[in-house]
Amino acid sequence: MTTFACWCACVAILIQMVQGEMFTSLAAMQSAIWAEGEIAATIKDYIQEEEARLDKLKQLAADMHSHSNRVLKNPEQYLGNPVNAYLLIKGFTIDWDRDITGELAPIKPDLEERIQDLKESLPSYEDLNGAVVALLRLQDTYKLDTDRIAGGDLQGLPSVSLTAEECFTIGRLAYTIRDYYHTSLWMQTSLNKETREINKTAERVDILDYLSYSNLMEGNVNYALTLTEELLTLAPDNTRAQNNKRYYKKMINDRAAEAKRVSSQRGETGEDIVEEKEEEVEVKHERKLDDYRKSEEFATYEKLCRGEETHVYKHKHRLVCRHFTNNMHPLLVLCPMRLEEIYLDPYLIFFHQALSEYEMSVIKDLATPRLGRATVHNAKTGQLETATYRISKSAWLKDDDDMVIRRVNSRIQAATGLDMTTAEDLQIANYGLGGHYEPHFDFARKEETHAFKSLGTGNRIATWLTYMSDVEAGGATVFPYIGVKIFPEKGGAAFWYNLYKSSEGIYNTRHAACPVLVGTKWVSNKWIHERGQEFRRPCGLHPNE
Repeated sequence: MTTFACWCACVAILIQMVQGEMFTSLAAMQSAIWAEGEIAATIKDYIQEEEARLDKLKQLAADMHSHSNRVLKNPEQYLGNPVNAYLLIKGFTIDWDRDITGELAPIKPDLEERIQDLKESLPSYEDLNGAVVALLRLQDTYKLDTDRIAGGDLQGLPSVSLTAEECFTIGRLAYTIRDYYHTSLWMQTSLNKETREINKTAERVDILDYLSYSNLMEGNVNYALTLTEELLTLAPDNTRAQNNKRYYKKMINDRAAEAKRVSSQRGETGEDIVEEKEEEVEVKHERKLDDYRKSEEFATYEKLCRGEETHVYKHKHRLVCRHFTNNMHPLLVLCPMRLEEIYLDPYLIFFHQALSEYEMSVIKDLATPRLGRATVHNAKTGQLETATYRISKSAWLKDDDDMVIRRVNSRIQAATGLDMTTAEDLQIANYGLGGHYEPHFDFARKEETHAFKSLGTGNRIATWLTYMSDVEAGGATVFPYIGVKIFPEKGGAAFWYNLYKSSEGIYNTRHAACPVLVGTKWVSNKWIHERGQEFRRPCGLHPNE
């Protein structure tokens, strides 16, 4: 209940108690005058409180309006920065609940209802978790230093600096998914930031609490003890920290005793034991990987994403660029394709300026309202489903949707010489914050008997991949088995066969879409199937022809 409401209630009770008798006493009448003054003062206090609250709401509205106008001038550029995207989502979740929800409580019900309706289109806590996971993925893939990210440096590209509290939030969300490696990194950066901040944005005790436990889980017991001891100097009555300190000390003593016992059995000297104990103090953070992410393929994938060279291609000198009409195809005679050979076996080529600015604009406009979470074919069931290794949004466009789609499909048919009538619809994909697609095949392997079964058009014989945006950093298409990397070039298209003429899969076409570090990535895929290609690409005399 507000101060004003309390005073009104008290006055009402007082009036009820003396109702009908106040006129009999002058002193009682004087009390009423005093009460009137108190009521007036209370109302003034209430008005001041409301004015202060409204002033705060005015400032919040002004800040939000200013931010919105600034971002809308170039939303793709702003939101293409993963740190900006994280801060935006955090602002509509954690910051909103902390700073705004309470201020909106006394507003009129109809206004509150309108704001709640608008909030339905705002990011949720699930989006916040996804944004943090994406940021951590980018950090791992591109080997980004935590302090440099927080300091406004994304692989040499300018970004926004983070506060201690904003770093703390990333570490805390990593902690909730038991990712103690990233918890330690971000809590340490938060601690460093908090030390330098004049206007503190995070509680040092809270940072130390998370940081000590995450280091314990990483095996850094000595450092966990050091952090806990600092925590206790700030909060001596913290029961959990007191218990943790005793536990950490016992762990260290038990380890020392075990090391001494083992060393004595080996005949080592006491000096050896001391050296071993000193080495143990070193703080180590190790990224925890599952079996696949420990594989050579995944390591090569990440190296290629970073632009590193992983293979030496001995036939590089044979690669050529040329104007291409595909045996004087009528659509290409006056406007030949600009073809660049990328690799010879498997044959991988790139067509520069395959789409015009107008065509790409129309395709994006058609696809945007239809975008939904991208799916993959389940190899066992043949059904489409979402997967954590493919993060993007996609839509499908048919020939009937617009004449531009028909024109693009006709151009693909002219350039490849393959029939488009049995091909899949044009898939449009938009990769946002940390969007990626880990190594995969476009074709179905023999054991994947249900893949594409519902289409009735056979396997995917070839892939045509068009880039409809430039990407400031990241977002390459990489082929780990052959060491090829293709960075997005707006309007350009890559083409390769997934199957030999014998219909056997070409396994060296295994490829991946690297996470988008800065920017947004638009691509369109045209997957061409076997049916209808019998006379356009007949079987050869050799299995791998």
